Amino acid sequence: MSESPDVLTIETPSFAPGAVVHVAYSGGLDSTVLLHFLAHHNPRFRLRAVHIHHGLQALADDWAEKCARFSTSLGVQFELLRVQVDGFDPAGPEAAARTARYEALRGLMQPGDCLATAHHRSDQAETVLLRLLRGSGIHGLSAMRTLRTFPPGWLWRPFLELPRERLYGYAQEHGLRWIEDPHNRDPRYSRSWLRSELTPLLRERFPQVEESLARTARLSAEAAALLDELAAQDLAHAARGDSLAVGALQDLGAARRHNLLRYWLRQLGFEMPSADTLERIQGEVLDAAEDAEPLLAWAGCELRRYRDRLYAMPPLPPAPVGGPVLAWTGEQLALPPGCGLLRLPQTPPQGLSVRFMRGGERFRPAGGAHSRTLKNLFQEAGVPPWVRLRTPLVEAEGELVYVAGVGGSGRWRELFPSHAAEPVWLEPPVGAGSG
Repeated sequence: MSESPDVLTIETPSFAPGAVVHVAYSGGLDSTVLLHFLAHHNPRFRLRAVHIHHGLQALADDWAEKCARFSTSLGVQFELLRVQVDGFDPAGPEAAARTARYEALRGLMQPGDCLATAHHRSDQAETVLLRLLRGSGIHGLSAMRTLRTFPPGWLWRPFLELPRERLYGYAQEHGLRWIEDPHNRDPRYSRSWLRSELTPLLRERFPQVEESLARTARLSAEAAALLDELAAQDLAHAARGDSLAVGALQDLGAARRHNLLRYWLRQLGFEMPSADTLERIQGEVLDAAEDAEPLLAWAGCELRRYRDRLYAMPPLPPAPVGGPVLAWTGEQLALPPGCGLLRLPQTPPQGLSVRFMRGGERFRPAGGAHSRTLKNLFQEAGVPPWVRLRTPLVEAEGELVYVAGVGGSGRWRELFPSHAAEPVWLEPPVGAGSG
């Protein structure tokens, strides 16, 4: 006996008391069913319908008005967000629009809130196909999850295991009306082409194609979880503060080393390197001479090595070599880009200035009997070269009185005994203080 189209069986997570469920509401069939269903399925939900106005369609204003009226008819709060899509985004217009939507939606959320989207089994199948055609690995083929973290809250896809036909049946049963976006049928977009051209052909030959691809996603998610468990174990062995021990990486086989590197970079929020880049990490960075300063960069990430440590960081702005001398007059001093900031809990003494390395500096660390070259002190403390060039040097009357990471204060306390606290270097470059 077939199940009534009115019955949409989902598992409802336990959200924190007072959490708002933000429904991504485009006005199309899927999100219209989601909003109607959630408004009736669990009236205890604090729902908010959120419509993203991309400004890409002539009828966009009309669609927003229709969405607002339908939300009001359900007694659901409505929010309209306008976004701009970067038409020159190298990832393509689809990815740019998706990124803009999610960032706008995230901006509405408070800690513990939930974003609900209407993705269903057909969407999951399309995602697996697209990622397969793009050469994604196990993590990519695991595609979407029903529930995952989405800081500052959660991302929930309650319909992910349901076929789209079930949603259509629900809409018919309840007499719902929805918007048809012509972009969804435009073959210029990869997902639309899959939906209109390839998927119908696959269904003719393989009627269970969507169910099979969704199963592939579930099995891939299980395999990805196992790989993550192994990577977490390897990371516990290889981690050295904010870096990885090169020796520990070299002890692993290639596949296991690549798995650890992907996991580590993903945990840090960086884009995954390509297979070619992973090979270059081995040849150009890990196998580099001990005294080399290798750098390998890809989209949004720089990988650097110093001695036996491997560091990952966002691209660093140019070092302020020969930059201007900064007068330090307030409790906090913003340094050049990539250099962080200095802070004191009280107004600093008069006559303080801040500059950066020029070469030849000498410094007497706290407790030291004699001054030494700053270069030798940096080397002894294991400070990486890119950090040295961005380390603030605090001077008083032409003498270095504070250098972060190499014994600290120098003559600070001698010159300023009334200042109980010494300077604190905040947001320094990756690698500072990890020697």
